[in-house]
Formats: sequence, C-alpha cells, structure tokens
Amino acid sequence: MRNVALVVGARGVIGGNLVEHLKNTEEWDIIGLSRRGGTDEPNVQHIAVDLLDRTDTDHKLAGLTGVTHIFYAAYQDRSTWAELVAPNMEMLRNVVDAAESVSPDLRHVSLMQGYKVYGAHLGTFTTPARESDPGHLSPEFNTEQQRFLEARSADARWTWTAMRPSVVCGFGLGNPMNLATVIAVYASISKELGVPLRFPGKSGAYSALLEMTDAGLLAEATVWAATAEQCANQAFNITNGDLFRWESMWPKIAEFFELDTAAPLQISLTETMPDMESVWNSMAQRHRLEPTAYTEIATWPFGDFVFGWDYDFIADGSKARRFGFHRHVETEKMFMDIFSDLRRRNIIP
Repeated sequence: MRNVALVVGARGVIGGNLVEHLKNTEEWDIIGLSRRGGTDEPNVQHIAVDLLDRTDTDHKLAGLTGVTHIFYAAYQDRSTWAELVAPNMEMLRNVVDAAESVSPDLRHVSLMQGYKVYGAHLGTFTTPARESDPGHLSPEFNTEQQRFLEARSADARWTWTAMRPSVVCGFGLGNPMNLATVIAVYASISKELGVPLRFPGKSGAYSALLEMTDAGLLAEATVWAATAEQCANQAFNITNGDLFRWESMWPKIAEFFELDTAAPLQISLTETMPDMESVWNSMAQRHRLEPTAYTEIATWPFGDFVFGWDYDFIADGSKARRFGFHRHVETEKMFMDIFSDLRRRNIIP
C-alpha cells in the first residue's frame, strides 16, 4: 500500500522542506494543509484550511480517506507563552479528530516540537538537553501536544514521534521563525547603507555555544522516525551535529556578503528594521528582486529572540544516532548554501 502523507503547515520552512523531501523519495502521495493553500503538482495536493475552525477542518479533510501518516508542523503565534497553548492544542486536536475519523489506515502522527520542552525559551536550561530530561511548570504547548498524542494513541492503531530541532534554517518566506532570512536581509541592508555587519544581540550571546538544524536534514529525520518501527512513541533531538559561537560564525557570514565587521552592538531589530522598508524597496526595485512584501521577508522579533540567548543552547543528539539516524550537516556550509539559494531565487541582491 502506498504511503499518504498529510503535511500540516505545508507552506512553512519545516513543512515546505518536508514536502520537497517526500516528493524526492517518489514513495509518497502528499496532501499539504495550510492557511494559504498552494499549487497542486504530481503526487502533491494542497488544501487551504483554517485549522482553528473545527467545521472547516472537518469539511476539508472529509475526503482524505487514505492518509497513513500525519506530519504536524503547524504553529499559531501569540504574544505570551501561556496564550500559545490553547490555539496550538486546538489545531492539533482538530486535525487528529478529522483525520482519524475518515482514515482507517492511519499509522503514525509525527509532531514537530523544539527546545521549549526543556524550558530553553525561559532562560538558562540544563545542557546538553536530553529527551529524558524532566519537564517544567510553565505553560508550554509542545509538552501539552505530546501529552495529547500519548493519551490518544493508547487506544488507537497509530503511533507517534516527537521531533525536537534547534533553530531550523532553510528557504521559506512569510514564516515567523526563519533566522536565515533575518540575517540575509539584515546583512543586505547593512551593505546598502555602507555600514559593517555588527552582531545585534546581547554581548553574552556572541560567545555562547549553540547549534542549528538544517530544514532538509530535519525533513529526512522526520520521515525516518515516522517509518522506522524502533522509533514508535519516542522523542528525538535533531541537530546538524556541530556546535558554534556567533563570534566565529559572524565574520564568515560578513565575508559572504562582502562586508567588514565591527564590535557587536545590541539593538532591537524589532524596533529598528521596520524603518528600513523604504531602503529595502529601493534595493528591490534597483536589483529587480522577486516581488515580496517587506513584512513577509523577515521576522525581526524572532531574530531578537535568538540573538538574545546569552546562554548555551544545545541538546544531546545521540539518541537519534543510537536508533539509526546518522546524517549530519556542517552549519557554516548550511548558512552559505541558504544565502546562495536566496540569491538564486532573486530574494536578496
């Protein structure tokens, strides 16, 4: 029987790269769910749906009787951590309810999480974080989503996995968590204005130890975990496999953009970069860039969030290797490949 993937959040960085990976395997039929929908192609069907609307979700998924795997990568942003719980729980519940009721061959639900499970968003946490680490008291939607799947699968024929990447980097516009485009646009504007590329985060963040997760690597690991019998009902940290500090990576990024560097200078990208819209629009016109709204190309609060980590941000990825996943990506090359891809796509000059 051919596998049928329901990719929830198919237009984001994670979901979009997952769709591409599934396409390239030529072993899957793919159904992508997103708010915006998309253009269908061979073996790929896109459906626009409001997952917070139970009626719309039930209606749009009613005909999806052949789904075998759900890959859940949807996300609803809110202003506080506590407010994230309700909408993100509701979307997952609506998808599982709708798919389970019409897809008798559903075998697996893959949940995309992150280091919030370890309390990484709150401040210093135990590193390297391990999948067996105890939880924390703060309301956290990733944890609640996993608890929901654990309870729901106990009486079902399907299993689950939880994937825990670090900061995910890859191509994707209009996504609230895309660090690579934040850096690329920040660097391009710095070059346009003739200023050096200064690290804009906290001084302690410049020397903290951290890691990234390539979106393509994550897609491969996600499919592996969803289809390997030994991975059923397990959580996995998925990272590139190397560590770095911005103090060593930043000059290499500056070199790619043919920029000098200067001492770090903490600024709020959220407050500063919206004022650069006219600069960007002028650049886009002169370089004939792909028409993209400035508000869609980079999400500055996420940049401030990542560049504010003045503590180590790392997890132990050995469990995935012990279970059989051995791929890795060099983070420096990942950044340069993404920047080059953005240029090839004519997103940045």
